[in-house]
Amino acid sequence: MRRLIDIFTADFAEISMYIHELDEWPQFFWVSEDLLPLLALVRSKQGHILGKLHVYGFDIQNITNLDVITREILNSSSIEGEDFEGEQVRSSVARKLGMELGGLIPSDSKIDGIVEMMIDATQNHDKPLTKERLCSWNSSLFPMANNSISTIVTGAWRDDAKGPMEVVSGTIGKVKVHFQAPPAKKVENEMQLFLDWVNSNNDIDSILKSAIAHLWFITIHPFEDGNGRIARAVSDMLLARSDDQSYRCYSMSSQIKKERKAYYDILEKSQKGTLDITPWLMWFLKCLLNAIENSNSILENIAKKQSFWMKNVKVPFNERQIKILNLLLDDFEGVLHTSKWAKLTKCSQDTALRDIQDLITKNILVKSLKSGRSTTYELL
Repeated sequence: MRRLIDIFTADFAEISMYIHELDEWPQFFWVSEDLLPLLALVRSKQGHILGKLHVYGFDIQNITNLDVITREILNSSSIEGEDFEGEQVRSSVARKLGMELGGLIPSDSKIDGIVEMMIDATQNHDKPLTKERLCSWNSSLFPMANNSISTIVTGAWRDDAKGPMEVVSGTIGKVKVHFQAPPAKKVENEMQLFLDWVNSNNDIDSILKSAIAHLWFITIHPFEDGNGRIARAVSDMLLARSDDQSYRCYSMSSQIKKERKAYYDILEKSQKGTLDITPWLMWFLKCLLNAIENSNSILENIAKKQSFWMKNVKVPFNERQIKILNLLLDDFEGVLHTSKWAKLTKCSQDTALRDIQDLITKNILVKSLKSGRSTTYELL
């Protein structure tokens, strides 16, 4: 059976280069029978992890929400080639959520802007998605765009003043165009159709709606920059609706980053050919399933970290110590010694040793019994 957004069926006699050029655009369709077994499995896993989180209780729910939103921001930005300091993002998220935690550090305006977008998308998932809201998100991604140096237009639909909106790769003279978005003059109408559909109470499963919205938004590419991150934020907003929870317990962007090449490949293929998006929906569901399954180990780590920080909430730490302690509480690679401390925190070995000795005095670290020629340290 073919399933259309508006219960619409059509045969396509002619195929354009991009799906937005088709006469039937944006009447997506898919083969429901191919999706139902995987969708049922995702729903089952989703219910299991939400139930598990309820058992952990309110404190763990809050810290899980903090951790997952932090991961979502870090990985969604990294997909676009922009890497941020994890502790700055975590601290900004905690402050935006009103959480009083030990070990918070200052964060810059760009991080705060991205955090504001994600908090709005997930915590206010039940609010209508509007042009004003999306433009506000776009502005928040580029807080310095209003200065005289920046050439990025933010907080408004693109105008194509610099030429058609294209996704390209390669070097000068060997540029490959992967995708060309609809002309700017069509964006206003295209986005109104998209927003009307997002805000409508149709009978499409909310997880599938998240996947469709992701592809649809990316295809329109309404902004000059930031489209990928906003598409993932919209997708997260609809996933929060599907969970019917304001807190998050799995990170889709973390999984997308792991499968980044496949993500870009399926997006490119889906934007060419017909409006049959069954392959895209299959890929999205599999990626979401992996994200939910990976959340089990995330929950275990969160419980461990929560216990540590609550126990030491009144203990003073400097930024270097906070960074290393969070690494030790996650998946720290290798062993900890003064040289690694100095390298990771960009300080001298003397400073590293003083930091370590301070934590030993505070009964946080201890010399490892597994030390070889050099002294190593581990959590007490």
